[in-house]
Amino acid sequence: GTGREVYTRGIRNSVGHDFNPANGDLWFTDNQVDGMGDDIPPGELNRQTRAGQHFGFPWTNANVEIPEYQDVPRPEGVQFEEPQVEMDAHAADLGMRFYQGDAFPEKYRGGIFSAQHGSWNRTTPVGARVMFTTLDEEGNAAGTEVFADGWLDERTGEYRGRPMDIAFLRDGSMLVSDDFAGAIWRIAYNPDAAGQ
Repeated sequence: GTGREVYTRGIRNSVGHDFNPANGDLWFTDNQVDGMGDDIPPGELNRQTRAGQHFGFPWTNANVEIPEYQDVPRPEGVQFEEPQVEMDAHAADLGMRFYQGDAFPEKYRGGIFSAQHGSWNRTTPVGARVMFTTLDEEGNAAGTEVFADGWLDERTGEYRGRPMDIAFLRDGSMLVSDDFAGAIWRIAYNPDAAGQ
């Protein structure tokens, strides 16, 4: 092809990408630098609404200044975009998808499911779960919660699995790839068992 252009600037390690089917905005996860401590900088879930937006790296991760770049001049006239969601530091946010099915309850429709692979260098491991982010009427993130977990034994810090990516089947159920267990998990909603 021709006409290649840089669409996004200032990201470090973006793995998951998806377009919001409601308005076409690009959303993506971004993994941040190591070596700044257990709790900073946070992982990011970002929203891009136009070409050329800058998300801060290598000067910042979310709102955290990266010490090595404090004395490096920033691009003149460029405003850094803040993440829509700051995730737990080092949880390793990877694949993400908008939910377009109708098999899950109403609250999940049009929201974002994202996989956290889990930390490798944090004193107390975090992650190894699937997160859910709701959007408001303007298309901004309105809240994030744990949707599925159990792949990390919080008592011992040992992994049973490490979610990598998410996909959906035609019936609206979710597939979660797990490169630790070598498995693909299927999550489906059973309304008959929901009240139990």
